[in-house]
Amino acid sequence: MEAKSSAPGFTGDTGRLVDLQQAKLPPQAVDLEEVVLGALLIDKRALDEVIDILTPEVFYRDSHRDIFAAILGLFQANEPVDLLTVTNELKKKNLLDAIGGSYYLVQLTNRVSSSAHIEYHSRIVLQKYILRKLIAVSSEIIENAYRDETDIFQLLDEAENKLFEITSGNLKRHFESADSLIRQAIEKIEKMSKREGLSGISSGFAAVDRVTSGWQPSDLVILAARPGMGKTAFMLTMAKNIAIRYGVPVAIFSLEMSSVQLITRLISSETGLSAEKLRRGDLTDSEWKRLHGEIKHLQNAPIFIDDTPALSIFDLRAKCRRLVSQQDVQLIIVDYLQLMTTRTTTKGGNREQEIASISRNLKSIAKELNVPVIALSQLSRAVETRGGTKRPQLSDLRESGAIEQDADIVGFIYRPEYYHILEWDDDVGSPAQNQAELIIAKHRNGKTANVRLKFIPEMALFEDLESDGEAVLLDSKLNQMELPSNYEVPPGGDDLDALPF
Repeated sequence: MEAKSSAPGFTGDTGRLVDLQQAKLPPQAVDLEEVVLGALLIDKRALDEVIDILTPEVFYRDSHRDIFAAILGLFQANEPVDLLTVTNELKKKNLLDAIGGSYYLVQLTNRVSSSAHIEYHSRIVLQKYILRKLIAVSSEIIENAYRDETDIFQLLDEAENKLFEITSGNLKRHFESADSLIRQAIEKIEKMSKREGLSGISSGFAAVDRVTSGWQPSDLVILAARPGMGKTAFMLTMAKNIAIRYGVPVAIFSLEMSSVQLITRLISSETGLSAEKLRRGDLTDSEWKRLHGEIKHLQNAPIFIDDTPALSIFDLRAKCRRLVSQQDVQLIIVDYLQLMTTRTTTKGGNREQEIASISRNLKSIAKELNVPVIALSQLSRAVETRGGTKRPQLSDLRESGAIEQDADIVGFIYRPEYYHILEWDDDVGSPAQNQAELIIAKHRNGKTANVRLKFIPEMALFEDLESDGEAVLLDSKLNQMELPSNYEVPPGGDDLDALPF
């Protein structure tokens, strides 16, 4: 006589009792999915914590996918996210009844009282999804492995690609601070008191600050140049000035270079050791001592770097909100604009429309967070075909005139030496070697000007170009602008021999 099982089960076609506890169900966390969705419906800030973690497909239930897709659509359209707006969005898509009606949405909000642990819960939901993907991929690999006609090397390649897709598509990077990259963090430096006299954040370049009065809150600043002109070098020099000299937290989103590469360039400019030597590790004993002795300021600098490739504008918005609220970031830098995506699948669009959307959203982020956003941008090849000095102009902004329209300030970095031009095109024909010009071609709240700077190629470093104790600004009226009494001039003066390299 067959013993009866006390475990819950059901009778199959064969009449045998099946033990549900031994049945293999797909990995899932439906209860946590409900908690996450409920938190998103009651707290508009909760989405900032999870937008770079969750996508609709990570949810196990179809109804939960539809609800999150509606929430995400509202967020991307800059619409408020709450119980009423999500209900209306689902009703527009004829999905409200399919997900269980407005009653189900109300039940979700009753599951939670706050969004305190939403990031932790979301990561569990994501892990369950990754497990389901791994099971699906593994099953496909096993099935193909049993086939006699399978090419083993092709199978290995396909398996590797599919596993990589799971990793790259769902395990996203997060910003890293400079101190975490160099393994040490110290308290922030005194900030606002050192910037008296400027209404915005000082760039660390006296002549530039005379034109801009500092980078202003809510402004979108576009810094554009052809490849090789020094966009990233100018950005890093400015970030180092702002973070180290004034203690102002800066966020850098690098879509082109890795965080370690950026830190290496910052180390070069801070220690005076050439970037080439640091890349090779070819340092003398005294240089090693200098490296370890002079890096402390950079270790303590409030610089936060995110090197996520192909970052979408919506992920950028969420990360910026988090950095501003949690780390008090006061300046956001994007390197560079054309490498960003909109993460939309709308058909019929083109790259120009996509860039226009990115530009509008960058301006929106600056206004929403009330911080200056500086975005680097490429220029078209029209500059190279132009005769004469090949100075860039507004019409050279690549792919979209919307960039010019949205920006409060548009500046171009121009180095005549790049084109083998050894003298400036001024009345005296002054030497242009190791010099650059920041051409401020648009200034919504001030006047335009050309600012000359010193460029040190060995360290990819920009400095003020000193002339008789005054920073060179090609407009005598702007030279009358008063700078703060405690404004610090970068070390080195105008004597290249005094520089430590």
